[in-house]
Amino acid sequence: MAMAPLPAGLNLRPQRDNDAAFLAGLYRTLRDDLRMLEAEHAFVEELIEMQFRAQREGYGQQFPNAMYFIIELQREAVGRVAVDFGHNEIRVIDLALLPAARNRGHGGQVIRALQLAAAQTRAPLTLVAALNNPHALRFYATLDFTVAQTTDSHALLIWYPE
Repeated sequence: MAMAPLPAGLNLRPQRDNDAAFLAGLYRTLRDDLRMLEAEHAFVEELIEMQFRAQREGYGQQFPNAMYFIIELQREAVGRVAVDFGHNEIRVIDLALLPAARNRGHGGQVIRALQLAAAQTRAPLTLVAALNNPHALRFYATLDFTVAQTTDSHALLIWYPE
């Protein structure tokens, strides 16, 4: 199954063990919500590390066959995408970019490549987004995702191949 070609300089490669420090740093950039806690810096950093470990373990348990890719720009790691190629769907588990790489079209290019892979297998591409993240909901709407169902806090978004 091929993915759409990515623009020059943008690349996906399999995640490796030596990416651990990058992944921990990437996760820290995503947790400004925890930095707003009125607590000592060391406590907040430990909490962020605990959340990072819990995310990794949770993904591993919920999606044991998932594939993890590092997003590179000009051979520098700028993000990560985790994907589960299931029996009835392709699930984007996680897509994260460093702050300097956000809002530059890279995430959209990665999603479009996954949409092509989904189209080749005639499988829907799905993901979950937080309802309190209107930026993400708008982003995925521009990529033709629709809301399939919601909970109190999240929406299951789905894109169907034509």
